[in-house]
Amino acid sequence: MELVVKDMRPYPGMTISDLINEMGRSGGFTARFIAEGVDILEEMLKDEDSVNFLSFPADIVSTGVRGLLIDMLKRKFFDIVITTGGAIDHDIARCFANYYHGTFDANDEELYDRGIHRLGNIFIPFSNYGPVIEKFVREELPKAIDNLGERFSPSELLHFLGGQLCEDSLLKAAHESHISIFSPGILDSSFGTALSLISQEKDFYLDLIRDMLKLANISFAMKKSGALILGGGISKHHTIWWNQFKEGLDYVIYISTAVEWDGSLSGAREREAISWGKVSKKAKRTFIPGEITALLPMMYVALLERVKGYERKGKDLIGKF
Repeated sequence: MELVVKDMRPYPGMTISDLINEMGRSGGFTARFIAEGVDILEEMLKDEDSVNFLSFPADIVSTGVRGLLIDMLKRKFFDIVITTGGAIDHDIARCFANYYHGTFDANDEELYDRGIHRLGNIFIPFSNYGPVIEKFVREELPKAIDNLGERFSPSELLHFLGGQLCEDSLLKAAHESHISIFSPGILDSSFGTALSLISQEKDFYLDLIRDMLKLANISFAMKKSGALILGGGISKHHTIWWNQFKEGLDYVIYISTAVEWDGSLSGAREREAISWGKVSKKAKRTFIPGEITALLPMMYVALLERVKGYERKGKDLIGKF
């Protein structure tokens, strides 16, 4: 790596990828990490031996970044998705109803009286969230039971339901690209609440352990693995947890606003995971401090410029495990 700090030199026709390259040479603080992250992503995607994980929390699915995640899955850049129950909520709800621009400074008591949920600076009418999700689950769960039987794992249920959703959907993109979505905290959601209520009326069993065993089998079979980990929480931990069984991730990019000084998993840097065996000592790795919806679009567009013409086949792990 070149050690001399270089000044950025903007020029006509400069692409996002060019800008990222300049950021890597500039000695900028977060800029260096962003450039490293794109470099690692490119190498990870082009490594045909690598099983790639995509991990993210629910909140970003309420924003336009959902479209980037959908594109990643359509291009088969990742083989496994690990996310939260809330991400399933937002994906389903936005297939049938709109979310709106709001403000962080809104009066929340007034919003409640007007029937509006606030998620940061996103406004979600009450009627566009819980009722929409429950209606979808009530209509589609009987079909899932007919196709899957009365005992199924969350990933199997989500794969089936993906086939019933709109084209602009994470679940739909994963379904069509044969990518498994694992959601270890799936019951912590409106989707999970709907399942719980319907379980009093219909006989079915949601087998969470079956998904754990699937991930275990995948982990033991992997030669190499990589992960783009957006945010923290259960999605992040579940991703790195299963990778310890193959001696750690070989490629890893964290993007998070969380600090590490409180000992939280969300703020833990990738170097800490080395001590647990969840990230390999030889891994290509970086932590990018920043907010996902601001950084990921720039990074992803740069990545697409770099891999233009490259088509990743994907692992189709649904058909193997």
